[in-house]
Amino acid sequence: MTRESRARSILKAITWRLIATLTTFTIAYLIFSSDAKCDDALTKSTYVAGIELFLKLAIYYFHERLWQMVPEGAVRNIFKSKKS
Repeated sequence: MTRESRARSILKAITWRLIATLTTFTIAYLIFSSDAKCDDALTKSTYVAGIELFLKLAIYYFHERLWQMVPEGAVRNIFKSKKS
């Protein structure tokens, strides 16, 4: 099995976070802008997306690195041994 480099994991994490954060921003904006009591939906949506961007970027990176430690076929072997 070829392991991914740290740089590739970081690049994947960044590109995924950009897509996911834009989705979060859009959802937050739609929710905040539909609330008549919310004066500044754009600012609130930006705060939500900004916090989410950095926090989840770090979580995703470490998740990717942990999966790199799992040998190829290890999960499959766990399920095969349980069926026996």
